[in-house]
Amino acid sequence: MSQFVVDADWLHWHQSPSVPHFKVPQGAVDAHCHVFGPGDQFPFAPQRKYTPCDASKDQLWALRDHLGFSRNVIVQATCHGADNRALVNALNHSNGLARGVATVTESITDEELQRLHEAGVRGVRFNFVKRLVDALPFDALKVIADKIKPLGWHIVIYFEAQELPELYEFFTALPTTVVVDHMGRPDVSQPVDGPEFALFLKLLAENENFWSKVSCPERISKVGPTGSYEDVVPFARTVVERFPDRVLWGTDWPHPNMKSHMPDDGHLVDMIPKIAPTQALQKKLLIDNPMRLYWAD
Repeated sequence: MSQFVVDADWLHWHQSPSVPHFKVPQGAVDAHCHVFGPGDQFPFAPQRKYTPCDASKDQLWALRDHLGFSRNVIVQATCHGADNRALVNALNHSNGLARGVATVTESITDEELQRLHEAGVRGVRFNFVKRLVDALPFDALKVIADKIKPLGWHIVIYFEAQELPELYEFFTALPTTVVVDHMGRPDVSQPVDGPEFALFLKLLAENENFWSKVSCPERISKVGPTGSYEDVVPFARTVVERFPDRVLWGTDWPHPNMKSHMPDDGHLVDMIPKIAPTQALQKKLLIDNPMRLYWAD
């Protein structure tokens, strides 16, 4: 048992997800997921904004096999701060089938970065969602970006659509490949051809070092699971079809900070052919792109 008390409103990850109707191609990568603790082995950060239930590497591997995937990209969870021990432990026990995205501070040394690289880390994540992190020191983030560039790592950025205008210039000045989480969380109640999403598409179109994850309909949708998250489909499909070589997909298991419902991971997999309707697009989204970004070396 974890030594930590789970938040009273925390929703536990789905205990019996359905088997997807859509069979993912052999070698498919779940390119966005997390591990939490277990808290008694890998304590959560004192400065965390939430306390989750445990979600271990072994439970993640079980989900991977249940859904038919072959590999995982594990993204450091904000509840662990810059303590990447749970992430590294998972990578070290993955038999080479997982890569990682870490969280680091500007004080990290080249030697520490090299150790993370040897474990399988290939990127760092910057969280710009104001409700999840404290004020961001932009100068420190630039220092980190410069430190990781020689390793060939990329940067993952997490923000919400209304924040993009003020962050646009900072983002486009970053010196590495940049991956945007969840399409920058667009407001899907607005038109897919409206000005807010147009700015995100402009970011991708004018900056070929930018990629996007087309994941997390459960966070973005207004109609929710009863509407099969259909309102997210036009947005994700637009990104996949316009930028087929720069898109990734992931479950976001174990779905941190979900308040409205806990998604069935099998149903999330069944959305893939709706946003990537051809086998060629599915292969790029699930195999070619994540393998190029995370397993090229």
